[in-house]
Amino acid sequence: MLHRSFICLIVFICRLILASPGFSQEGQRILTLEDALRIAKEQSPEALTTKQEFRRSYWSYKTFKGAYLPQVAVGATIPNVNRVLDRKLKDNGEVSYIPTQTSSLSADFTISQQIGFSGGSLSLYSGLERTDNYFLTDSSVASYLSIPINIIYTQPIFKFNPYKWDKKLEPIAYDQSKRKYLEDIEKINMRMVFLFFDLLKAQVEMKIADSTLSNDHDLYKIAEGRYNFGQILENDLLNLKLQFLRTQTRVEDARLNLDQALDQFKSFLRIKDTIPVILIPPANIEFFMVDPLKAVEEANKNTSAALDFEKRLIEAARDVNKAKMDGRFDADLSATFGYNQTAATVPDAYKNPADQEVVSLGIKVPILDWGVARGGIKIAQSQEEIVTNSVAQDKIDLERQVRLKAIKFNQQKTLVQIATESDRVAKKTYELTKARFLIGKAVDIRDLNQAKIDMDNSEKSYYEALQTFWQSYFELRQLTLYDFEKLERIQFNIEDINP
Repeated sequence: MLHRSFICLIVFICRLILASPGFSQEGQRILTLEDALRIAKEQSPEALTTKQEFRRSYWSYKTFKGAYLPQVAVGATIPNVNRVLDRKLKDNGEVSYIPTQTSSLSADFTISQQIGFSGGSLSLYSGLERTDNYFLTDSSVASYLSIPINIIYTQPIFKFNPYKWDKKLEPIAYDQSKRKYLEDIEKINMRMVFLFFDLLKAQVEMKIADSTLSNDHDLYKIAEGRYNFGQILENDLLNLKLQFLRTQTRVEDARLNLDQALDQFKSFLRIKDTIPVILIPPANIEFFMVDPLKAVEEANKNTSAALDFEKRLIEAARDVNKAKMDGRFDADLSATFGYNQTAATVPDAYKNPADQEVVSLGIKVPILDWGVARGGIKIAQSQEEIVTNSVAQDKIDLERQVRLKAIKFNQQKTLVQIATESDRVAKKTYELTKARFLIGKAVDIRDLNQAKIDMDNSEKSYYEALQTFWQSYFELRQLTLYDFEKLERIQFNIEDINP
């Protein structure tokens, strides 16, 4: 295995090559972890779904805000024809039926506005209608009805006002969707880290298996020659042959694992070509420490869970308010003020319009409901208490989880350094043991095999330590929505998602 500093040099050279305009990737696709994360955020199925979910939330919030803006509408009826037999009573008491026909044309203009804080609605109306009455002859009589302006206001009194609560909850829900989008992106990063290192370890395992197979073959041939000269026991020769046969099986298993890991990796990134993928391990890590208390503070300020706590408490208070208002004293006030006029011509229909006022107040007072309303209130209040206790516990659990994740992340620096040094020592140990065997010194075959196993396991442990570091890194970001490396809150530009 290459020394860590040498790997860093390879990564730097590969970046220079990839950045070169003349570089061709027809033979292979070289990817760093940074490249894989970028592609995953752009085209993975999870990323596309996450974007669409946020767009849905974005337009849902836009629709909500639009409902509280003035609504303007224009209507018309062109025409409305009515042909009927009208019953007419004669002076002598006889009833006769006269065919009549009417047609009407109308146009109106309305502006309406929802009053959120009170739950009422206000609208302005203006309209003009023409009616033509046809009798037995072909002649007709036209009349016009004008409503220059009508002001209509309706107001529920002592009723539950859903609009007041929606104005509290909808902005929280929208803000929560923005935070959830960022959390989902960090989850995509965690998934990408897993698949990246899963493939990387499979490639390393394949490399180790091939190298081990070649190495075991050479050792077996050397041991076979020494056995013929009586320099080693038959038992040692058989152990090497058995090791060689086992390695052949290991090569086939490694090849199958590599194919499976590659398929999952390419499927997640939606890569459809058959170009070989070569991964560059992220060996150059900038370690930093995270204050667990700072992590908890940022989690309480930034995450969707923190908003969910607030939202659940408001919803519980809303349900209590609704239970108190429903089934009690209800009243509806409706008032209309305006003008109207009728005339034979349009100009006359707007001259000296007459006042029009309509005011109505309807009330409903329950006399006996057998405790239904009181029971509903008690149920809502009990549920509110349950939600309050649940939110308090969930907040404690979240803070504990964030604190432990911060502590775990801080341990990764030491664990990666230990894995790096263990890898170096195991490699050196095997090289020395193998060298002693090749020059004919007395070496127990079991010691040689164990040194090879230790070297292979140490190399895999090194990459597992890298994987754990990056998974812990993105998991901490997802739990806090805070970049502890740059010391800033994680945000995004809505325009980049193109709602």
